[in-house]
Amino acid sequence: MSNPALAAEVGRRRTFAIISHPDAGKTTLTEKLLLYGGAIDMAGSVRARRNQRHATSDWMAMEQQRGISITSTVLQFVYRDCQINLLDTPGHQDFSEDTYRTLAAADNAAMLIDAAKGIEAQTRKLFDVCRMRGIPIFTFINKLDRPGREPLELLDEIEKVLGIDVYPVNWPIGMGDTFRGVFDRLEHTVHLFDRTTGGKKMAPVTVGAIGDARMRALMDEGTYAQIVEEIELLDAAGVPFDLDRVAAGQLTPVFFGSAANNFGVQLFLDAFIRFASRPGTRPANTGVVSPVAEDFSGFVFKIQANMDPQHRDRVAFIRVCSGKFEKDMTVHHTRSGKKVRLSRSLKLFGQERETVEEAYAGDIVGVINPGTFAIGDTICLGKPLAFEGIPLFPPEHFATLRNPNPSKYKQFLKGVIQLREEGAVQLLFHQDEAKRDPILAAVGQLQFDVVRFRLESEYNVETLLEPLPWTLARWITAKQPEDLETIDWYFDSLGLKDHEGRLVILFKTPWGFQQMSERNPHLQFHKIAQF
Repeated sequence: MSNPALAAEVGRRRTFAIISHPDAGKTTLTEKLLLYGGAIDMAGSVRARRNQRHATSDWMAMEQQRGISITSTVLQFVYRDCQINLLDTPGHQDFSEDTYRTLAAADNAAMLIDAAKGIEAQTRKLFDVCRMRGIPIFTFINKLDRPGREPLELLDEIEKVLGIDVYPVNWPIGMGDTFRGVFDRLEHTVHLFDRTTGGKKMAPVTVGAIGDARMRALMDEGTYAQIVEEIELLDAAGVPFDLDRVAAGQLTPVFFGSAANNFGVQLFLDAFIRFASRPGTRPANTGVVSPVAEDFSGFVFKIQANMDPQHRDRVAFIRVCSGKFEKDMTVHHTRSGKKVRLSRSLKLFGQERETVEEAYAGDIVGVINPGTFAIGDTICLGKPLAFEGIPLFPPEHFATLRNPNPSKYKQFLKGVIQLREEGAVQLLFHQDEAKRDPILAAVGQLQFDVVRFRLESEYNVETLLEPLPWTLARWITAKQPEDLETIDWYFDSLGLKDHEGRLVILFKTPWGFQQMSERNPHLQFHKIAQF
């Protein structure tokens, strides 16, 4: 393939993740983007009634039972000749580590905000990760069909709390029960929507100029006067739209709507494919890798076990960074130094899968993983290289996981190891090998519930969980290996090893950690490890 043809394929890609605080409507917006993108013909309900569909992105049994997203999912579809790679992330804060890893594979982020609540804690944390990575952020202010805060107040909060300029691409017409539609500031058109039953189908829309007598007749005089006044204010006092500043993460385009009622969803999708960043360069140990470089390269950002209950396999999610991926290609696996044939490659859509023949920078490819791949691995052709590692975040919750049935120890061990490889939980072991029960370490308490649920449902293993009093962990290194043998231990600490045999020390309090570090100035205490 010639370089122009490769560049054209890369230019068609749009890869993004949705970030939000729990209950802002993330899974609903995801479903509606799929509906308007033509990927599904009827939107599912997050909290499904008996006769409704489950959300496409929430494929795991526990997600469907609880009505929450607890694992990242890849949803791929073509819309207006663009290949969309939508990375649906967990909304619950206990699974933010999975979201951080997924953001490493995204070129853009859609920030979802509840119009009644504004900026919330989880949104701010994830925004900071996006800013650290320098990726563009597109904002969708949701639930305009319910009582909420004034639009100008919400814009002011985004600017002050997040420190980013805003440009409202559209502006709401009415709010709550009077919410009728939006004014598109770039196209100078009014879009008035009609509700559909349960929001399952696309919302009928009437489009026209704001001065059109037909459009004016569809609004009451008070609403019309208010929208004209507010648009004049925005045009006079707001910052101009600057695509370069959007790409640099300095300006966020803002959209208003109601995902539940399909108001404003297509306008958001159309603007996104128009303004979103295409796949860009990636830093590696050999220098910067261009997406249009001839040699293929990519990295593993996620592993998911048992997506197909009939086969009980594991899928490695690979973000393509350069060149062309082809089915059955043999690549260099940087960590092991071995050659690996990618014979079972998949295009993913939630739990569904189909064979993929080729892929380009920005695409996400699933590869059946027989234990070869780990999160953070690089695969490539040509000169060997390694992309930056994905951080292993510091756990705050710890518990011993016991297997009460010795006859099922093999399934128990297989299950916890596979779930650790996914990043569902971190696994720590006693240095005394006679103590076989692993210690689970998690960023959020709900991760323990997921591990136990999945061990029972996917591996047929019942477990007992015993919470531990530790609250923080530090990975330990030393300039001289023998220094690790002469540690002056603090009484309220516990030395363990992680899955790679690295020393990890647990503490009950920050004060205990401080005492330990003061006693051992020859040691380095690391809050974050790398996959």
